[in-house]
Amino acid sequence: MDVSGPIRVVVAKPGLDGHDRGAKVIARALRDAGMEVIYTGLHQTPEQIVDTAIQEDADAIGLSILSGAHNTLFAKVIALLKERDAADITVFGGGIIPEDDIAPLKQQGVAEIFTPGAPTGDVVAWVRAHARAA
Repeated sequence: MDVSGPIRVVVAKPGLDGHDRGAKVIARALRDAGMEVIYTGLHQTPEQIVDTAIQEDADAIGLSILSGAHNTLFAKVIALLKERDAADITVFGGGIIPEDDIAPLKQQGVAEIFTPGAPTGDVVAWVRAHARAA
């Protein structure tokens, strides 16, 4: 597939978590690196996130989860993408996610998890390398 234009990333805050500083930092870093970023705001449902990603022709979805509901929310987004024939959209995330949960999330289809303190440059480099790889 011949892909042109900037990488498009939906950055989302699913669930009831109201802390979005990290999501905004990542959104700005991706934007400053030349990517098109669509930030959905707080309290998004998995359905809203997937709808936005499909409507915006996103290459990737970045989920920021601090609420502890990461296992449920990531799984729902991945399942909805498959149901909507959009599994080619790369899903990555970050937040307060225990080390023991990272491998199972990746087995479910989450491409990468960034934990607190991850340098924004690492996130940008990873998205550049993987957002269109699916």
